[in-house]
Amino acid sequence: MNEFFDAIIIGIIQGLTEFLPVSSSGHIELAQAILGYDVGDKEEQLSVVLHAATALSTIVIFRKDIIDIFKGLFKFKNNEEFQFSLKIIISMIPAAFVGLVFDDAIKALFDANILLVGAMLLVTGVLLFFADKAKDTDKKVGYGHAIIIGIAQMIAILPGISRSGATISTSVLLGIDRGRAARFSFLMVVPLILGKMAKDLMDQGFTFTNEMIAGFIAAFLTGMLACLWMIALVKSSKLSYFAIYCFIAGFLAIGWKLFFA
Repeated sequence: MNEFFDAIIIGIIQGLTEFLPVSSSGHIELAQAILGYDVGDKEEQLSVVLHAATALSTIVIFRKDIIDIFKGLFKFKNNEEFQFSLKIIISMIPAAFVGLVFDDAIKALFDANILLVGAMLLVTGVLLFFADKAKDTDKKVGYGHAIIIGIAQMIAILPGISRSGATISTSVLLGIDRGRAARFSFLMVVPLILGKMAKDLMDQGFTFTNEMIAGFIAAFLTGMLACLWMIALVKSSKLSYFAIYCFIAGFLAIGWKLFFA
């Protein structure tokens, strides 16, 4: 029963931190270490299931945008939706390449590496701090921007670097409108998550447990709330609050590892 409730807690953390710029992977590593929650050889499967839940949250929140994207792709017209779809695809390339080529090396980073998580949370805090000071504009995402934002997403594979924090901060620092930055950041990860889940299903299959299902539901529900909240926060220029949180969490993680673990 404890494992069941631990899975719900992990799911809630995933749902909140996938969209809030504080690193979902880093917080899950910290939570598992604190709770002593160990799912053994199913850890990667649990991670994919939880990310699938937050991807579904994104699909629900941005369903109209996603429908427009597909319409643009299938019509093969050089309209705004078609161009946006191409930018999403371009942004996926860096993270997809690293994920496929360096999969084993990446997995090794997610092994209760608390010092790395703490250090990368500090990096996330710095990014958020500078992004919050950037001037507001109405600039759209360009093709060059898509590549740079994609590189930021690739770097955010490291546990402790927030994917949404890195991609939104990079977008804002490039001068992109804050609302468009949040929308692009959330949509660009959906194909990667679904692709990762499909790859794992083909490679090894899935054995769904009650704990995974509970975690999925928790991550999906909290993910929808966090997604809507984050869009409002980005537009109102309140990223500095999360920068402070990341600094505190980063120093606490480093201190806990050095002196108590």
